[in-house]
Amino acid sequence: MPKTVSPQSRDSGQSRKCLASFGIAALLAMTAATAQVATGTTGIDASGSFASEVLACNTGRTQQDRDTCLKEARNAQADKKNGVLDNSGAQFRANAAARCDVFKAEELAACKARMQGLGSTDGSVAGGGVIREVETVVIPANGKAVTIESKTAEPVILIPKK
Repeated sequence: MPKTVSPQSRDSGQSRKCLASFGIAALLAMTAATAQVATGTTGIDASGSFASEVLACNTGRTQQDRDTCLKEARNAQADKKNGVLDNSGAQFRANAAARCDVFKAEELAACKARMQGLGSTDGSVAGGGVIREVETVVIPANGKAVTIESKTAEPVILIPKK
């Protein structure tokens, strides 16, 4: 199906694409700066077992050098004993939602959609970063009909313009 777009909205679409690219780059930078160990790609499982973490460190199945890995395993064990280590899914979901707090309007809606798993995901923490992409269409406030041809296999998020 063809997409019905006015010249003015075409420029706006290019601006949104540039803004989306910037947002993805910023998200990648933030993800890389605060990357956590990903289960299944590092040799460290989600059990929290100190013995299995030490084994992973000693056999080189992590992205860290041995000394750093052992230090992190000891710190995690101490936090677990002190009751401050929280590996619950709720905490991870809250952290994911908090990443979107810097955005407003349609960028906020798109970020929340990406964090909820909508759209496409590529890459891994172990590989240097996860790229999450969601296609959004901002519906013009003038109420004119628009025809949208999706560019992705995932659902398109429609956002009404105020």
